Amino acid sequence: MISIPTLTVNEGFVTVFSEEDFPQHARGGMNLTERIDALNLRIRTSEVGYESDWHVAGDPTLILVQSGILRIALRNGEHKNFGTGSMFIAKDYLPEHISFDTEKHGHCAKVVGNEPLLAVHIKLEQI
Repeated sequence: MISIPTLTVNEGFVTVFSEEDFPQHARGGMNLTERIDALNLRIRTSEVGYESDWHVAGDPTLILVQSGILRIALRNGEHKNFGTGSMFIAKDYLPEHISFDTEKHGHCAKVVGNEPLLAVHIKLEQI
């Protein structure tokens, strides 16, 4: 079993950290998950000091950090740093009938440390 840190929403559509588990099966000396389909991928770079506004991911996206450190912060003050070699899934969202509340919803991201960010974004599905 491999667990991947995940940004999701609670029943009030407030972004929270959780873990998503993916069962693995032994195959020819490897441990593999079942096939995970994806829609597209993008390669991202962000300079040291980059900061996003508060937002939700929308479509579930797997982020693979190749170099640098990306800090993801939540409204409750909790944050996690994702550095070189780490990954997480961002899948916090709002249904169409709920407007984004700038005091309640989403997460923000910041590149911290002394190294620019290089990451791969893989869109897993479209909501």
